[in-house]
Amino acid sequence: MHARRTAHMNCAIPGVLGLSFFLITQSAQAQQSYIGRFDAYGGFMYLDSPHISLGEPGFHMQVGVRPRSWFSLGFDYSVGTGDTTLKPSLFTTTLQQQLGAELTQLAALGEIPAGYTLSLPIHSQTQTFAGGPQLGYHHWSRVTLYLRPSIGYIHEIATPHPADPIAAAIVAQLAPSGKKKDWTPFYGVGGGAEVNVSTHFAVRMQLDVVHDHLFSDLLKDGRTSVRFSIGPAVQFGGNVVK
Repeated sequence: MHARRTAHMNCAIPGVLGLSFFLITQSAQAQQSYIGRFDAYGGFMYLDSPHISLGEPGFHMQVGVRPRSWFSLGFDYSVGTGDTTLKPSLFTTTLQQQLGAELTQLAALGEIPAGYTLSLPIHSQTQTFAGGPQLGYHHWSRVTLYLRPSIGYIHEIATPHPADPIAAAIVAQLAPSGKKKDWTPFYGVGGGAEVNVSTHFAVRMQLDVVHDHLFSDLLKDGRTSVRFSIGPAVQFGGNVVK
């Protein structure tokens, strides 16, 4: 199911970006006459972490203030949920060795079936919190382009759903409370485009690529995640056009 969702998103993103390029090339050359002091956005987002086969649809919001027409400062938040299955190959070397020794011992005692392979299904909820600058290009009347650094913190709650008693015993060791939580910084780059429907209203499409290393005590590698989002945006307040 996740593979199909990811494939659909991978097909949709180039189409959205292609539409944006078409609108840019068709835009009138006149610059925008009104650029609001404040802007706000809320829409659908999809956070894809392919290294652990985790896709999380959810909600994305942004608010900002523009000291200059080309420069803004703002806050960015997103939340999404999804499901994946962790394999031992994703774990740290130390943890792999520990679990391997335990499984070998259980196999010797005849307490696990021949050919048993450990897998840990989990449900994930991920939140991102970011703030900082964004550069805007307003030299077309119908389209606005954005570019920004993506720097902030990511919070994930992983809830294991072991499918057998052996996996349940291992989960009890790794997450005695039944859940595993972590905070860690992320860094990357993002940007997007707005199709200006009217003076105050636009449709915003954006893409962020970031790297983090959540659950570094369990997982040996960091992950690179891609967040795509789309939705309505509004601008209001005094005109900052100079």
